[in-house]
Amino acid sequence: MPRLRTALGVALLSAAATVTLSVAPAQASPGGTSNVCGSSSTPAGWVDVQWWHSSGCGSWDFSPNTKQIEQLTGLPVGTSVNACSTTYPPAGWAIVGSYYSSGCQVGSVPSFNPNTWTLTRVS
Repeated sequence: MPRLRTALGVALLSAAATVTLSVAPAQASPGGTSNVCGSSSTPAGWVDVQWWHSSGCGSWDFSPNTKQIEQLTGLPVGTSVNACSTTYPPAGWAIVGSYYSSGCQVGSVPSFNPNTWTLTRVS
């Protein structure tokens, strides 16, 4: 009976984590972040800033399936941020550099090709 209770508890926690991670972020303050499942679309005004694997997002392999997103709307002109190249920059942001980052790797086998952009708010 204790094993059944433990298994049920783990299943419920996993389900709760999935629901928590897949909910779209509420309006956050500029520069605010939120963690969501990788299958969720990144909302307008936000960019992906990091990827990793989480069992809470339903994948049984170890490919990255969870992402942290950052709200760029409202940040002042001249601000620079690093963002994964898995989302396009919002209007008013320019790509000023690119490089490889293991935190933006979205496949289980890294390619070491540039996958991260440095973005600067220009307008």
